[in-house]
Amino acid sequence: MRRFDLTHLWKWIAWLSLAWLLIACRAAPGETDTPGATAVPSATARPSSTPPPSASPTERPTASPSPTLPPSPTPTPLPRRPQYALQALFDYNQHTLEVSQAVTYTNRLTTTLTDLLLVVEANRWPGAFQMHTLNWADGAPVQGYTFAAHRLTIPLALPLPPGQSIGLSLAYTLNLPLIPPETARPQIFGYSERQANLVDWYPHIPPYRRGWLAHDASYFGEYQVYELADFVIDLRLQNPPEGLILAGSALPQSTAAGFHYVAAAARSFSLSASPQYQVESGAAALPDGQSVSVTHYFFPFTSPMAQAVLTNTIQAVELYSRLFAPYPHSSLSVVQADFLDGMEYDGLFFLSRGFYNTYNGRPDDYLISIAAHETAHQWWYALIGSDQALDPWLDEALSTYSEWLFYENFYPSLLEGWWAKRVEFYKPEGQLGRAVYDYPGFVPYRDAVYLRGAQFLRQLRASLGDEAFLAFLKDYARRQAGQLATRQDFFNILEAHTSPEVNQQVMALISEYFIP
Repeated sequence: MRRFDLTHLWKWIAWLSLAWLLIACRAAPGETDTPGATAVPSATARPSSTPPPSASPTERPTASPSPTLPPSPTPTPLPRRPQYALQALFDYNQHTLEVSQAVTYTNRLTTTLTDLLLVVEANRWPGAFQMHTLNWADGAPVQGYTFAAHRLTIPLALPLPPGQSIGLSLAYTLNLPLIPPETARPQIFGYSERQANLVDWYPHIPPYRRGWLAHDASYFGEYQVYELADFVIDLRLQNPPEGLILAGSALPQSTAAGFHYVAAAARSFSLSASPQYQVESGAAALPDGQSVSVTHYFFPFTSPMAQAVLTNTIQAVELYSRLFAPYPHSSLSVVQADFLDGMEYDGLFFLSRGFYNTYNGRPDDYLISIAAHETAHQWWYALIGSDQALDPWLDEALSTYSEWLFYENFYPSLLEGWWAKRVEFYKPEGQLGRAVYDYPGFVPYRDAVYLRGAQFLRQLRASLGDEAFLAFLKDYARRQAGQLATRQDFFNILEAHTSPEVNQQVMALISEYFIP
């Protein structure tokens, strides 16, 4: 298979794409360089809704190389978020991608960096990641790097001072691993009989907080930490099966050469492909008058559930946009998973095939409640980031309690019954504030982080009162949007919404639910 790269083109591709982002897009709420800094201009576009891409032998994108782009006479200054420009040739049948990637990184810290770290999650699977070249922006090979497990460490010959940028280019092959049909911890990256999933598929630079935040894998629970970044992705297909459908973290622009994706101020960019997908779409209305295209990708044998998933996801987007903050992107993809779990990514989430298979047609069924949960992660993971390994409750407890808000608003007669089935049935035990590595198994982790976390938030609301509690959630979302929130941020903002009359009661709750 012929490999192509961006060694000679990446600069102009990045310049022009990012210039378009800066001119055409609006600011992401709350993003700052460092705590207390001013907001950075964002680039979250809201293009008009377009149908999902479909490829067939008669509509196959050509494999011609990208044209040489003329130099920009007045280059636009790069935004300060990390920038990822990728070109990929995807062979669905052979389960491979040939990728050329350019990375631009700006040091937004107050300290000088002496090395860079790329997290290469695909390298966790033997043979899945084969790197061909690793160069600096000027084409010179990177020397002296080390590559162990998922950490690719690059020493800097010249330290990178605050405010300065540096560029890299990589060329590599991805050989997607087979997704096992049944595993204790579902595998998402790879391919199955029905779909191929590109999640955490490109090397990325993690946040730096007194060191690079690149945690070891956990057997259960998420462990990766992401900065907001900007993505420009050009995807071409090689010998695609008839009717191949792509779901992505953004809607593409179809071009003669393939599919062009732009996603700004996003934690990650994911894709899922299948020739079996059926598609239904709708629009969620936001408080600011704009709309979000919500698209559901599902397998034919579950089509009776499709409308329920789409309708309730749209309701959740509208509700959370009103209660927390407006949804920050122009689209959301909901994908039926050919594995037994739900999983969130920025602009896209998966719903387990098991939820479809056991759906009983009632709104309090797990298919609907987990759709509301995963939708909530677009706020409590994507808009407001956190360290998922060390503080998993910050996103999982809030997303589980967001299910309560969903049923309270749309199915109030089912609320207490849903709560009894979803939470109280398990008689959860355990304390919050532990890392994912500190729980002895999945059940103790789930019971403490998801269920006890939801109980804590329900009791916190009872202590504060509805008005103060909901004001707290909105303020937390507003102030932490675009950031990596910590438990201290959570409690500091909570304190501002806690009256002296209930302060002692709130402190008692914290002592009850959290480790000392």
